[in-house]
Amino acid sequence: MSAHALHIDITRQAGAWSPPVADLTSWTSAALGRRAAGREISVRVVGPKESRRLNARYRGKDKPTNVLSFPAANLPVPVAANDQLQPLGDLVICPDVLRAEAREQGKSVRAHWAHLVIHGALHLIGYDHENEEDARRMERREVAVLRALGFDNPYRSM
Repeated sequence: MSAHALHIDITRQAGAWSPPVADLTSWTSAALGRRAAGREISVRVVGPKESRRLNARYRGKDKPTNVLSFPAANLPVPVAANDQLQPLGDLVICPDVLRAEAREQGKSVRAHWAHLVIHGALHLIGYDHENEEDARRMERREVAVLRALGFDNPYRSM
């Protein structure tokens, strides 16, 4: 594994469709830019029960959600010369919630997957939407990355 590449480690724990690793890697790399180099992200695809359990435990919200982001601790160690990957964090995605949202919003499931993977990846590098200014900054980044990948503005149809 090259220290210049992003590595996605995916675990599928739900039977619903999820994109190929190549798409997840492309979308995440586009979101992270140069911060993707030498990094590894774990993606867990889970059912609504597991999503609800994690959302309740870590966010205090007793319902399944589309994506959860768990940033790795800030490691003071730079990317090692021996091509050792440094963990960036974990994304937990629930395709059942994602699919229902796509249907409600009149989007393709693939486009919504791309948006939520990008959204989650941005959380891993410190973006958030806790206040209006930060939300606008994050939304602008999401829209720009999605546009560069050939996807429509996900907020326009909402």
